[in-house]
Amino acid sequence: TLAEDPNVEYLFYVGCSGSFDDRGKKISVAFAKILQAAGVSFGILGTEESCCGDSAMRGGNDYLFQMQAQANIEVMNGYGVKKIIAICPHGYNCIKKDYPNFGGNYEVYHHTEIIADLIAKGKIKFTQPLNGTFTYHDSCFLGRYNKVYAQPRSILNAIPGTKLVEMERNLSKSFCCGAGGARMWMEEHGDRINNARTDQAIAVNANTVAVGCPFCLTMISDGIKDRQKIDSMIALDIAEIVAQAMGIEEVKVNFDTCSV
Repeated sequence: TLAEDPNVEYLFYVGCSGSFDDRGKKISVAFAKILQAAGVSFGILGTEESCCGDSAMRGGNDYLFQMQAQANIEVMNGYGVKKIIAICPHGYNCIKKDYPNFGGNYEVYHHTEIIADLIAKGKIKFTQPLNGTFTYHDSCFLGRYNKVYAQPRSILNAIPGTKLVEMERNLSKSFCCGAGGARMWMEEHGDRINNARTDQAIAVNANTVAVGCPFCLTMISDGIKDRQKIDSMIALDIAEIVAQAMGIEEVKVNFDTCSV
């Protein structure tokens, strides 16, 4: 943690999902292993980290958002944080675009931006070919809001054995997973958006849906279950895919059969 050693290059802002959700924790661990293997200097806030406040703001509770944002900014500024990496596009966008209004001015990166840069610099080495057909789901806050389109795709294309196919709706015309705007916490009526997006992945015969957002991971995974495709399709964060290709991921996925 920064309390133990504040002299690091990056703060890894883990976020709520990465800290508390069992599925999200796997993303955090995979990404931390990647950073360690690549020799990146980073630290976390641990128990000093608060929710970024995005869901509160999108849900209309601006007072709660400001409280959460100011709590984080006070801690981050206290440690002299300059650069931040987030695995959740919601936190990434919030810290990057909303925190400056409250005195939080940082260089903010999404983990796919960091991974792509490490690959380009030769600091990530792939030892395990991943033989499978992948499609990438553009998260709203990462794609349309922040124009991060190339990096996730360059990562997947750099991994030996991967075949990348695009869904009908991609890049700036991508299709929301259904969790944005705080709708992660609301019940849907009628046709579920996540099922519609999963159908688009099924249509291109992908066996792995790569994502860069824990919210999207939950929604797409639920869509795969609802469509009864758990034997032929899996959703994984890009960090998990990269960690497996590096040979440092403990859970091994057979990308041909989507079995763990």
